Amino acid sequence: MGQIKVEKNVGGIEGLCVITPAVHGDARGYFMETYSQRDMEENGLFITFVQDNQSMSTKGVLRGLHFQKHYPQTKLVRVIKGAVFDVAVDLRSGSETYGKWYGVELTEENKKQFLIPKGFAHGFLVLSETAEFCYKCDDFYHPNDEGGMAWNDPEIGIRWPQVVGAYQGTASAQGYQMEDGTKLNLSEKDQKWAGIRETFRF
Repeated sequence: MGQIKVEKNVGGIEGLCVITPAVHGDARGYFMETYSQRDMEENGLFITFVQDNQSMSTKGVLRGLHFQKHYPQTKLVRVIKGAVFDVAVDLRSGSETYGKWYGVELTEENKKQFLIPKGFAHGFLVLSETAEFCYKCDDFYHPNDEGGMAWNDPEIGIRWPQVVGAYQGTASAQGYQMEDGTKLNLSEKDQKWAGIRETFRF
């Protein structure tokens, strides 16, 4: 019997899936299968993952929006400690939902996983004091292949929870903070990306 529940095409975006594993708990704690190729294939998801990654971030850290330029990756992401708001933006040429975004809160409590196919930009915001974030990829890391877009591009219009501030025309974190006063924390690189229209003009 399958150990996962798969919600397909979330937000009306083809290919995006939210996966909820079965959790077996009792007074001692719990057990769950974090990944089963058999269960994935039974749900029509045929993916060969080749690399696992893990990161730790503190509250207010926003990573993204990132994509691979020449070696696109399918990712299966989850949180093992804390909570993040995880976002995918459709960048597939010719897609009916090009430029549309969908976000889901991933926490150590809900244990949800977010399947993001090739052709999407990805980012997340840490909502807890710290968060440990894990993801599987179906291709290896390729140096110098990362691209990015502005996390606050008004044309995309992502509604980042608990974030207050006004768009000043750039991806700078200046002028933004969490509702509790925590400053947004972005890498220098992530504060220099352009919006979707400028990034993909031909």
